[in-house]
Amino acid sequence: MKRVFWVYMLPALLLAGRAGAQSLTGVWQGVEDEFDKQRYCPSVLRVQQRAGTDLFGILFQQAGNQRGVTVTFQMEGTPTPAGMRLQHAGKLTETGQTRSRYWCGNGTIAFTYDAAQEKLTGHAEYDPYGSCDTGEFTFYRVRLKSAATVPAGALSTLRVTGREVRWYADAECTQLVATGNTYPVRLRKTTTFYLTQNFYPTAESPVVPITVRVSGTAPAAAPRPQPAPVPARPDTLRPVPAPLQLPPAAVIPPVAASPVVLPTVLFKLATAELLPAARPALNALATELKARPELRLRVAGHTDRVGESTKNQLLSEQRAEAVKAYLVQAGVAAERLSTVGYGDTHPLYPAPDARNRRVEVQQVP
Repeated sequence: MKRVFWVYMLPALLLAGRAGAQSLTGVWQGVEDEFDKQRYCPSVLRVQQRAGTDLFGILFQQAGNQRGVTVTFQMEGTPTPAGMRLQHAGKLTETGQTRSRYWCGNGTIAFTYDAAQEKLTGHAEYDPYGSCDTGEFTFYRVRLKSAATVPAGALSTLRVTGREVRWYADAECTQLVATGNTYPVRLRKTTTFYLTQNFYPTAESPVVPITVRVSGTAPAAAPRPQPAPVPARPDTLRPVPAPLQLPPAAVIPPVAASPVVLPTVLFKLATAELLPAARPALNALATELKARPELRLRVAGHTDRVGESTKNQLLSEQRAEAVKAYLVQAGVAAERLSTVGYGDTHPLYPAPDARNRRVEVQQVP
């Protein structure tokens, strides 16, 4: 990528590759041209495997710290002895384009996989066009490397891969509990942590759920006196926004600080393709968003607990992306919408139940 030409890989390649017997499927977060501070591109790569050994995926890129200048590429490729090789198969979306800026989106990227660090290092060779020639990629993947089951009540050090990792106790990532690749903790019950990487983050960066199970029974802890609650101080610096009121045609409750389910936003089974019944609700939501330009939303995708958890995680992210793409197509600025997928970790009803295959929206600052 060159100084005046932005080449981004955001929803990273949904490609699956093998280095030895190691699968490269999943979500990778990183950057292109990390050491060129005038043209670097934070990137997200999602990788998935087709029948046989072929790989496919999505590559999302952002122009430096400009969240409104992005591109999404469809990728295809194959595994190699060292990692995988991917090539651009087409441009899916682009935001913030101008005549003075373009993306180097035709080329091949050869990736080398480091299993110890869960790291991908890629060298891109682009078809000659203007200043497009080569690019260098660095991606990391969050994975649990310590034991998935720990003794109840014992001090255990949880260890993960990733770069500039942050551990949260909640899926909304508001309760930070640790930073770094290790977390010493005593667990008394099976617990799910939600991890992010602060290594060139974007609005599309994934939240990765890591579940640690507990074996045995922890000794009873002596009760501790609880301090008296401190009343919350009122926020006098800014007014509280009025609740989001949607037109009657939208079968959606008002969006608030808590996640709100969109009951008519449904998808074809096992895909991220929106059904026609979703259009009235999404059109009404887009109308309200355009009427309130200060409003920002997080779109969260969920699945039922049917099938493999890793595939459910990817599917939930794809469904959230599909809703965002619809709203952007309807005229909502992409930078006002963030997405996250929770897979099958947050069911509302006992599985199996189609109502767990849902999308939620939540107002964010």
